[in-house]
Amino acid sequence: MRIIVQKFGGTSLAAPEGREAAARRVLEAVRDGARPVVVVSAMGRRGDPYATDTLLGLVREDRGYLPARELDLLMVCGEQIAAVVVTSVLRRHGLDALALTGGQAGIITDARFGDARILRVDPQPLLELLEQGRVPVVTGFQGITEQGQVTTLGRGGSDTTAAALGAALNAEVVDIYTDVEGVYTADPRVVPEARTMVTATYEEVAQMAVEGARVIHPRAIEIAMRASVPLRVRSTFSDAPGTLITHAWQADRLWLDREGRVVTGVAHTPGLALFRVATPEGAGGPVRSELKIFRSLADAGISVDMINVSPERKAFVVREEVAGEARRILTDLGFDVTVRGGCVKVTVIGTGMRGMPGVMARVVEALDAADVDILLSVDSHITISCLVDGEHLERAVRALHRGFGLTRGEGE
Repeated sequence: MRIIVQKFGGTSLAAPEGREAAARRVLEAVRDGARPVVVVSAMGRRGDPYATDTLLGLVREDRGYLPARELDLLMVCGEQIAAVVVTSVLRRHGLDALALTGGQAGIITDARFGDARILRVDPQPLLELLEQGRVPVVTGFQGITEQGQVTTLGRGGSDTTAAALGAALNAEVVDIYTDVEGVYTADPRVVPEARTMVTATYEEVAQMAVEGARVIHPRAIEIAMRASVPLRVRSTFSDAPGTLITHAWQADRLWLDREGRVVTGVAHTPGLALFRVATPEGAGGPVRSELKIFRSLADAGISVDMINVSPERKAFVVREEVAGEARRILTDLGFDVTVRGGCVKVTVIGTGMRGMPGVMARVVEALDAADVDILLSVDSHITISCLVDGEHLERAVRALHRGFGLTRGEGE
C-alpha cells in the first residue's frame, strides 16, 4: 500500500478556490494509486474567522487568567473546523473522507500544554481506514495525552503532525502544500531573482528555518530525517514540482546542478542587537566573567546567539525586544556594556561547504564588494553567519546570493 501524507496550510484553505485546489491534489494522489492521509491547518490567518490568532482574540483580555489547558482547548477549534470543511469538499468530489482529531488519529503527546511533544503515534487507526479505501482528514497542530487531555504542538505544529504521521505510516513522501512553489534560495521579497531549489537536504532546510527562512519547522524536519521520509514543499495552486527534501546523497544524485555548489541558500534574521561586554578589573578572571554574564541572562530567560568570547571581551546578540532588559542586568552586575541595535544576521547555508577551503573568503569578498561591514561572524559545518547593519540587509543578502552563483540562470 503506497501511503502519502498531504498537509495543507491555512492560506491554502482560507477560500473556496483554495479548498477546491486542495481537493484536486488529493484526487490526483488517489488516481495515481496512492492512499492519501490529509493534514490540515486552521483556515486563514489573523483576522480570518477561524484562524487560531482570531480565536485567541476572543479571550485576549482574559488570557492572563486562563490556564494553558483551556487555551489549548480553544486553539484546536480552528483545525477541527478546517478538517470538517475539507472533508465535506472531498466527499462532494466522491471520496469517502473522514475527519479525525489528532488524538483520534493516534497522536499521543506529553502534557506540556501549548508546546507538547509527541511521545508516539499509533498508526493502527489510520491504517484501518486506508485499508478500507477511506481518506482520513486529520487536524494538524494537536494531539492527546495518555489521560485524554487535548494538547497543541506549538509553532509549526501542523508540519510536525504531517511528519510524525508520515514516519509512523512509513509514507512514500510527505507533501507540504502552501502558497509558494517550494523552498527558495533566498527570500524572494529581498532577492527577486531567487529560485526554487529542486532538492535540498534535511540539514540545509532545518538551518534555513532556524536562520529565519519561513519554510518547514525544524521539529518536523528532524522527525522526517530520523525516519528517512522525504518531504516535498509544493504549491497548492500550481503544477510546479516543488522542492524535495531528503538525505544529502539523494539530493546530490537528484540535482546534478548541486555538484560544485558549496552554498544552496541564503537566510536572514532581522531585529537583533549586538552586545559587547568588557571584563572589568577584579571580576574574578575571564571564566568567572563569562559565567556571570551568560548565567544571569539565562536566568532571565534571554537567549543569546553568535557568541564570540575572548579574554578581553564577550560579544553576542539578543533579540532587540529584550535588549533593554539584558543591558540592565549586565550593567547592574558592574559590566561595561555597549549595545548596537538595528542589526541583522545573514547566513549562507550548504552541506557542500564541509571541509571546503575559501568559503569564508568568498563571503568576505561578496560583502566587501557590496560595501557591507561585518560586525560579528560565527560558523558551523554547513553555515557561515555574519552580523551586519540592518540598513544593509537587502544589499548583503543579494551580494551573497550573487556571489555564490545562486541567482536564477547561473550555474544551470
